Amino acid sequence: MQYWLIKSEPVKYGWEQLVKDGYTFWDGIRNYAARNNLRAMQQGDKLLFYHSNDGLAIVGIAEVAKEHYQDPTTDDPNWVVVDIKPLMPLPTPVTLHELKADPFFAQMELIRLSRLSVSKVSPAEYERILELGGVK
Repeated sequence: MQYWLIKSEPVKYGWEQLVKDGYTFWDGIRNYAARNNLRAMQQGDKLLFYHSNDGLAIVGIAEVAKEHYQDPTTDDPNWVVVDIKPLMPLPTPVTLHELKADPFFAQMELIRLSRLSVSKVSPAEYERILELGGVK
């Protein structure tokens, strides 16, 4: 199993909307590094759902429900989507400020590659975020 972080502006598509929908495809990725991360995802991989711009916090845990396929919002075969489903909200959102203040996360892609909308998360980072978020 692998771990990932996906970003979305809550006004565009927030955690609450994912929970309401129960399932969606993750589209609109137009960065090659982020696209490569989507291509590397496997069914069952865990996703940290991050609210960007407004909120700046990891707010929930989702799961890859279907591996990558052609992005239906474009005819360009270079772009793909994955299907995701919500698993649970974090009892306590983990803020970007908290992550930046903790030296443990200094090498986390969210910190080092802050503009990347889909990034890898190490197993240790994932477990630590769950702890900070109140998941036991």
